[in-house]
Amino acid sequence: MDLRYRNTESELMDDPNVAIDTLRLVFNDINKSNRLLGGNRITINNVCKLIKEFPRKQYTIVDIGCGDGEMLRELASYFRNSEIEIVLIGLDLNENALAIARELSVDFPEITFLRQDILALKPLNFKCDILLCTLTMHHFSNEQIPIFLSQFTNLAKIGVIINDLQRSALAYYLFKGFSAIFIKTKIAKHDGLISIKSGFKKKDLITFSKDLSHSAHTINWKWAFRYVWVMETARLRQSYE
Repeated sequence: MDLRYRNTESELMDDPNVAIDTLRLVFNDINKSNRLLGGNRITINNVCKLIKEFPRKQYTIVDIGCGDGEMLRELASYFRNSEIEIVLIGLDLNENALAIARELSVDFPEITFLRQDILALKPLNFKCDILLCTLTMHHFSNEQIPIFLSQFTNLAKIGVIINDLQRSALAYYLFKGFSAIFIKTKIAKHDGLISIKSGFKKKDLITFSKDLSHSAHTINWKWAFRYVWVMETARLRQSYE
């Protein structure tokens, strides 16, 4: 298996015609994997770091490619008993995903879901403090990624947090074993492997960061086979650990 270059094959979930009941089961598998492997915790920890570094009373946090909204519900639950007020917005292009997200988030009035193309947003009309992109960037090609990264940095006043997969043969084969035990749907098993092949080497992310010199960049590897890339849009510093 040649992982020198990113995979260009589409995932089954990218088909907008996937039935909503099927999509609901696939999201259940994805969320279970994230809970077991601590994927969302990586994002929450980095949100807390940005909030500590840039203190204020209220934050607007936007999740790009929010899916069924699990990331935003975890953030809402985390900050429920804090003195910090957060406004959470989930953006996605899949109507069925958004329908599921709204259904699961009825007890979270601080979350709003919108069908929106990130590239169509106007920075003058739409601003947020922190922008999240969790397991979404690998769905896009190397040609598309610089375009929406530039948009991210224009929209986020404090910073951008990208949490995505490492392209790794070890991760690929470990996921095969993990999915045989913990994942039920064929789509989640198939797309999980495609996602890893579409993921990133650290050098890929560093290359993308070179075009965003107006932001500070920190790129770290995290278990399980994730990279977290934090862009501070108001600082000029680079750290690739």
